[in-house]
Amino acid sequence: QVQLVESGGGLVQPGGSLRLSCVASGIDFDTAIMGWFRQAPGQQRELVAAYTRDGRTRYINLVEGRFTISRDHAQNTVVLQMNNLRPADTAVYYCNAKTSIDNYWGQGTQVTVSS
Repeated sequence: QVQLVESGGGLVQPGGSLRLSCVASGIDFDTAIMGWFRQAPGQQRELVAAYTRDGRTRYINLVEGRFTISRDHAQNTVVLQMNNLRPADTAVYYCNAKTSIDNYWGQGTQVTVSS
């Protein structure tokens, strides 16, 4: 059974930081393409940060320089470090794993940036 379990969301003031973690099980983590997406109310789900097939990282322009994606193969974990958060970053954040079999999603974790 595939599971992607996210944690680390919450309420933070503008300019603050949060660290999201996603622990994966039931997939070949070493070959899965891992990423983070987000969905704000009334908006479509969008890619935030992800690894590419050749192991590089890519980010949407809105988070470039503020967010960092990383992965720990020993822990089957992918992390999204979010710094200098803005109210526009408020959304439900989802962990995603693309494998040769299917495309998997976590349950989502709420991030709210507000003063």
